[in-house]
Amino acid sequence: MRPELIIFDCDGVLIDSEGVASTVCARELCDLGWEITAQQVQDRFLGMSITDMQPVIEARLGRILPATWRAGLAQKLVTALGTESKLIPGAREMLERVNTLGIPWCIASNSSDEELDVKFSYTGIAHLTAGRAYSAAGVIAKGGRAKPAPDLFLAAAAGSQTQPRNCLVLEDSVLGVTGAVAAGMACYGFAPHGDGAPLLAAGARAILQNLSDLFGFLA
Repeated sequence: MRPELIIFDCDGVLIDSEGVASTVCARELCDLGWEITAQQVQDRFLGMSITDMQPVIEARLGRILPATWRAGLAQKLVTALGTESKLIPGAREMLERVNTLGIPWCIASNSSDEELDVKFSYTGIAHLTAGRAYSAAGVIAKGGRAKPAPDLFLAAAAGSQTQPRNCLVLEDSVLGVTGAVAAGMACYGFAPHGDGAPLLAAGARAILQNLSDLFGFLA
């Protein structure tokens, strides 16, 4: 069934930024005393907000981080993402084609509003994404929770006046798929470099290996 709203994750679906963010976070954690590689950071924290990362890091280090730590890491991420982000192949074309089909869409991301702004601006799709992005920070500010809770997806659906059952989500992380399924939405997994088995196990209905595959499901 043709969805009334498509909700895209940002990092790993539209923007190739997870490697950049993982490198920044790995450097930060090493400075704190946790020897960890960028790949290990990505494997452990993929799709997770900084808010949810902090207690995991504190438990591993055995101490409470300074009150300024979260804001400091957020600013380092903004700086790096604003100069190193790239578009996922086919992302611009996919969004333009969805517009041509007349299907409403938006973005639901655990990134901050500032991170989203610099990524969209640097990759040249800000004109497409303007007014369409929902961030975890905005949901948390209203008492909600980031992915894997369903709150961010439900906020996106409510903002578009669409029932969750009529939404289709495209996600690349287990946390994202979990949140979409919990929200009562159909979810497809995006796994360009694997078989997507973890996403299927989390509840994804199918796996896309190229963004253009989406249109086979919309036909």
